[in-house]
Order: sequence, then C-alpha cells, then structure tokens
Amino acid sequence: MNKNLLILVSVFAIVLSVFALPVAAQDERWDGADDLDVNPLACMDGEEAAAEGEAAEAPVYDGGQPTDAPDLAGADIALLDIPKLVGIGYFDATTQGMNEAAEELGNVTIVSDGSTEANIDDQVAIIENYIAGGEVNGILFAANDPVAIAPVLRDALSKGLHVIGFDANSEPDAREWFVNQAEFNGIAKAMIDSMATEKGADAQFAIVTSTFTTPNQARWIAEMQAYQTKCYPDMVWLETLEAQEDAVLSFNQANTLINKYGADLDGLFGMTSVATPASADAVTQAGLCGEVAVVGLATPNAMKPYVNDGCVQSVVLWNPIDLGYAAVHVARAVVDGAFTPESTTVVAGRLGELQVVNGSEVLLGPAFVFNAENINDFDF
Repeated sequence: MNKNLLILVSVFAIVLSVFALPVAAQDERWDGADDLDVNPLACMDGEEAAAEGEAAEAPVYDGGQPTDAPDLAGADIALLDIPKLVGIGYFDATTQGMNEAAEELGNVTIVSDGSTEANIDDQVAIIENYIAGGEVNGILFAANDPVAIAPVLRDALSKGLHVIGFDANSEPDAREWFVNQAEFNGIAKAMIDSMATEKGADAQFAIVTSTFTTPNQARWIAEMQAYQTKCYPDMVWLETLEAQEDAVLSFNQANTLINKYGADLDGLFGMTSVATPASADAVTQAGLCGEVAVVGLATPNAMKPYVNDGCVQSVVLWNPIDLGYAAVHVARAVVDGAFTPESTTVVAGRLGELQVVNGSEVLLGPAFVFNAENINDFDF
C-alpha cells in the first residue's frame, strides 16, 4: 500500500511540474531582452495607447555635454554618419535622410563611414580615427553596443565634439541626444498586437534578432515580453536566436526554429531589417505561408515580395529616411544653441516639431504598420 501510494504521489508531482512549466517560463526574462525597467502600454487601440504615452511627463535631462565646444552657430559644420554597418537598405535610407537635411540646411556636410559588419570594435576604431583627425564637428551614431561605445563617445564630448545618437542608443551621458525612431513600448505593442491578430491570443512564437547586446533590439524584446505578459498571457515565447545582421545566418536560424518546433510554431518575429525578410524567405521556401506568420521590423522594399504574395501581413517600422533627416536637424539645432537641455521640443524641418521624451530623447513618432494596402506607396 505504501509503495503504491508513493508511486501515485510521484506521478502526481510529475504531472504538476509539467503543467507548471509554461507559468514558470512566463515569469523569467527571455533571452535577448535587457534588464531595464519596462513600461507596457495599456491593452487598447493604438491611438489611445499613443495618447497615453504622450501624456507622461518627461524626466529631467540626463544626456552628456561637450567640453568647451567652439561657437559654430550658423557656421559650416561637418558631421560623421556612422551607422551599425554600411551596405544594407535600412542604413542607406538613414544616410539618404541625412544628406537631404544637409542639402536643405546648406551649412552641413555629411561624412559617412562604417564597417560592412555590425562589429562594435570596428565602430569604435572608426570614431577614434575621426576624433584624432579633427575633420568633423560632430558624430551621428547608431550603436552596436550601448556600453562598449560609450567611452569613445565620452572622449568625443571631452574634445568639444557634439554627439547625437539615432536608431540604437548609448549610455545617456555619452551623448547629448538620442533620436528615437519610436518609443520602445509602442514598437512592442505593434509587434505583439500584429501577431495576436494573425495567429490568436495563444500563439506560440520565436524570435530571430541580431545580438543579445544590440541595444534597441534588446529593449524591444523586453517591452514585448512585458506587453505580451500583460495583454496576452496565454501566448508562449519559444526561443530567441542571434543572427548577427547577416542574411544567410538569419535565413538559417529561421529554418532552425521551423524545423525544431514544427507544428508548434505559429509565428516568427524578425527584429532587424535583415532578419525579417530572411525569415519570410525561410517560411516561403518551407511552404508554410499562412501557417507560420512572420511579423517584424524591416524596410518596405525588402518586404514587398512577401507582402504582395500574401505570405506576410504585417511589417512594423518607421521611415528611416526621416530618422536620418531628424538626426541632422537635431545636431544643427544643438550647434546653433536653439536646442538645449531645457528644451521640450525641437524643430526638424519638414517634420515640424518633435517632442522630447525620457529626458534626453527626441521622438520621431509612433510605429507604423505596413501591409498589403499601403506598402506599395513607399519606396525605401
């Protein structure tokens, strides 16, 4: 009797542990997320959520300041454009926007440089060279690693250079301002809501990202987890894989997830403009269009084939041309003394007034969802 009872208790304990596993997983931080505080938006429509975010009071300015920066108000200036990497459509678009702003302003020259790989050591070395060369008055950067890039940016500030981030931030005190393409919780809401619309409130999905240290992607993932846990608690996050901003590796990682999880995989999130089309290609080649949803961040041109043939329904992004354009206007306004740590808005040419959020960030605007109805209206 005692032996039988012991067997029954053991079996019962195993069953309980199996059913408890998803709950335990929901309580942990997913791999690929950072460890900063999260601020999930309310479970409501996009306009109400955006209004809620705008109503929040911005913290006190927390950016850095250049030391003894020369007075170049109204004078010609040269700005270094250094994205995460060169040679991909997304950063070609940000550079295009920078050059559009420079031409419009007439007193700004853009010097574009960067590595063909998203390598933080290469990025730091390039910035060091320009600091030593003394040929630029400011730096416009998209960080590959927010911590590793900070020392060289602080060095630039100490030499009197102006430092403005865009797309991917550094530690706040290492730059004056960061031009945020969309608030992280807004991107997270758009991504998770799109997956829920396509595959249901209990969808099981995985992520293909660049690296776990890439600041914007780690922040989006953290906010996605927070919003999903709050608004879609029955969703299951299966796994996150790194793909290094590499198209072939992104395709292979998407295939790995497809093969590993089989029918349990309802959707894939692509966290980069490289990973999303590669994931869509993997789903297409696997013959799983309509079965495995692909939702991600990408440029419209890269996604048009997949959206137009019905394999992808939702592409979340912003206009990267406008992002680069805004970064130059912010830098020009800082140099001219028109945009200071006390400012709450900044005028950015054709974009009008942009709001200051989170202390030292300039918000480009809310996330935009490209779909079959609108994607062909865009060309970048």
